[in-house]
Amino acid sequence: MRVLVIGANGKVGKHIVDKLSDYGHEPVPMVRDTDQFPHFEEKGHKPVLGDLEKDFDSAFYNIDAVIFAAGSGPHTGADKTILIDQEGAIKAIERSKYFGIKKFVILSSIAADRPESTPDTIKHYMFAKHRADEHLKQSGLTYTIVRPGILTNNSGTGKVKLQKHVPGFEKIPREDVAETISFLLSESQALNKSFDLVSGEQRIQETLTN
Repeated sequence: MRVLVIGANGKVGKHIVDKLSDYGHEPVPMVRDTDQFPHFEEKGHKPVLGDLEKDFDSAFYNIDAVIFAAGSGPHTGADKTILIDQEGAIKAIERSKYFGIKKFVILSSIAADRPESTPDTIKHYMFAKHRADEHLKQSGLTYTIVRPGILTNNSGTGKVKLQKHVPGFEKIPREDVAETISFLLSESQALNKSFDLVSGEQRIQETLTN
């Protein structure tokens, strides 16, 4: 599949672009600036321009599936979080519907399904993720929602815990998040489902066998 990766220049997004190729997909990295093109072009990818705060319709042409991995980052205020993590995701969902794209995978956050229970310092972030996730569920698109725990830059282990609910805030390397998303993209057992994702003992490719 030709897969539009929104947020491709982010720390998880870059891993997703690499992992999609490993799973036989053709990633189409969406970036905000042509200065970000060389990183992807050097690996044989063809990035497209798109800005969640502006118009990004042209990025959807000839696309089979979308992975939304964009985020405002930890150092921005609530206004930017709502603009990118919530409204940006909703815009991407609606544009996917408009262009007839059937499959949409969103990178959310652990506890986004229970935002009212999270600390006040991150509540705005969790509610933004929650609203985006809920919009996707009601959109009519075929979806998968992945809610990873605390992200680290450690090398991936290839072993995770993937289930409907994981209590607490366990950790997981960004590389393992990216590989799990890339794996789930083509798995029928992941369609229209939501998962918490943290490091564990099960190989990523075996997570849906139980």
